[in-house]
Amino acid sequence: MTISDAVPLLWSSSLRTPAARQNAAVPQVLGAVNSLEFRVGPEHGPAEVMRRSHRFAAMVLPALLGELSEAAAVAESVLAVLTELVDVTARHRASVDLAGRISCDGAHVLLTVGEMDRPLPDSEEEPGLFLVHRLADDVGQYRGDEGGHTTWVSVPVRSSAQ
Repeated sequence: MTISDAVPLLWSSSLRTPAARQNAAVPQVLGAVNSLEFRVGPEHGPAEVMRRSHRFAAMVLPALLGELSEAAAVAESVLAVLTELVDVTARHRASVDLAGRISCDGAHVLLTVGEMDRPLPDSEEEPGLFLVHRLADDVGQYRGDEGGHTTWVSVPVRSSAQ
């Protein structure tokens, strides 16, 4: 499935406006997390995977970040980090599709991109990772379901009072 195929399902199932969440008939869970997922198929090369994932994330991040006062700055950081992670993962893809998830709990945005056929390289080998490490609170990897390495990054949402 490509990103364009997934948009209607993701938009309607996991992203709701704050008013819709407050008026929902289902009780709200404390600390609820808003999230979105994307998947790009094997027919697309690394450059196209980066373009598609960036375009999709840019389109839906405003709804994901909601009314955060710093939403524009956070979205810019998230897009920069996502672009670098997708670039590295797409060039070292271990799974058929490249999958990603963006979640926001109000304090952090968690990005997950997988799967790579190797551990995350050093920043000296992949200079774009210097940016990832500068913008993120934490970076890690775990073994994915398809035997590759899934990378996760936590980008802080800094309030204007900090």
